[in-house]
Amino acid sequence: MRSVTNPPTPPVDVVLPCLDEAGALPWVLERIPSGWRAIVVDNGSTDGSADLAASLGATVVREPVRGFGAACHAGLLAATADIVCFCDCDASLDPALLPSVADPVLRGDLDLVLGRRRPTARGAWPPHARLANLELARLIRRRTGLRLHDLGPMRAARRTALLGLELADRRSGYPLEMLVRAADAGWRIAETDVPYAPRTGRSKVTGTWRGTWHAVRDMSAVLRQPPIGAPRDERTAAVAQAAR
Repeated sequence: MRSVTNPPTPPVDVVLPCLDEAGALPWVLERIPSGWRAIVVDNGSTDGSADLAASLGATVVREPVRGFGAACHAGLLAATADIVCFCDCDASLDPALLPSVADPVLRGDLDLVLGRRRPTARGAWPPHARLANLELARLIRRRTGLRLHDLGPMRAARRTALLGLELADRRSGYPLEMLVRAADAGWRIAETDVPYAPRTGRSKVTGTWRGTWHAVRDMSAVLRQPPIGAPRDERTAAVAQAAR
């Protein structure tokens, strides 16, 4: 009887939240570092993104609940590697650069690393989105003491530690909640520069005023949450408010 061996666990899982990104997927997936696993989380695409990703060798997770945070968290739950990276699936960020973000976590030097976006061309980062990001960085500094410049969507951390943060936001506030809770928990956090190119297709967040408004609302709710050490009733009330 032939023995059955399980495939080796990848050193890093890359979570790619996806909503109608068929135009970008081939380039994004071919840039995933060798030996790492791409987890494409389809969040209700109507352009065949999920089937395309599967045909290109990615692990596909379907998350029917709409929301950037819902897609990211579904990918985190599906991950099995010790280190998990997150990256946008729109070709604005190059997955081939993920090792520069993940290496400090792999070495044990840092607990969370963010890719600080550096635009490579006009139009990569709309002015209103860049201004909003500067204000958000100021609010993060006031809330956590971290002197960061960008709430970068490219990031890396250990899977079990991320699960331990018990992230509750399932919309645009998910990346910020991850950062704030990690800071409250005393994580070692830093950022490193990554090129930021014009995305393929139209942004669902910064490309529309409605998307931008929803993101501001969700992130404002996260910043109003009390620290991790606050009484449970305060935290429960804050999470309920954020979900409205």
